[in-house]
Amino acid sequence: MTLLELDGVQKRFGAVEALRGVTLAVDAGEVVALVGDNGAGKSTLMKTITGVYRPDGGAIRFEGQDITGLEPGAIRARGIEMIYQDLALARQQDVAANIFLGREPVRRLLGVLPMIDRRRIETEALRMVRRLGARLPSVHYEVGLLSGGQQQSVAIARALTFDPKLVIMDEPTAALAVREVEHVLELIRELRRQRIGVILISHRLTDVFAVADRIVALRQGMVIADERAAATTMQEVVAHIVGAH
Repeated sequence: MTLLELDGVQKRFGAVEALRGVTLAVDAGEVVALVGDNGAGKSTLMKTITGVYRPDGGAIRFEGQDITGLEPGAIRARGIEMIYQDLALARQQDVAANIFLGREPVRRLLGVLPMIDRRRIETEALRMVRRLGARLPSVHYEVGLLSGGQQQSVAIARALTFDPKLVIMDEPTAALAVREVEHVLELIRELRRQRIGVILISHRLTDVFAVADRIVALRQGMVIADERAAATTMQEVVAHIVGAH
């Protein structure tokens, strides 16, 4: 089933054409890698999909419904989650608190006074961590003491609490050690097993070929290649990125 469809999406900043008619699709349970050099349009495209930018042309559909120009909150409510490279975690708080950061469930003390429901936060956080199969010491562990891969796990678990249908990940393995990279790649495979679509933005082509079903190359705001990962090579993808083809 096609989750996300982009049809001729354009975005301009003054005289600069950042996106020049981008067309692509992502299916449920499919990992699509988005590759390209700096300035190719990857970040602009993701911010346009998530509603941060309003497109100047073209259409964006999600589950067959037009979401072109909707606000970020409305797009998130439809089931699209973005995990940014900086993860936006509160390093002094524990895993459970980070998973529910900014949208903590509350209970009523004596039926009147609203209080954060810490027990529910811990129970639900543990359920999300187990659903993901993440290797974390405890939901009570301070996030700042976790490794880079474990912090990525927390960010993904937080995204899962929104019950997303599509997760966009921006360079999730960029600053990780080799053994940490494989852990994050396995988390991406787990999202696919749960029929969640994934857009993976990455410069690490080894990681891309390890998990992606399709590879989409952007250059100068245009899709110049959209190929099955199994039907192309790393050398061909590099050639697309640098403009050798």
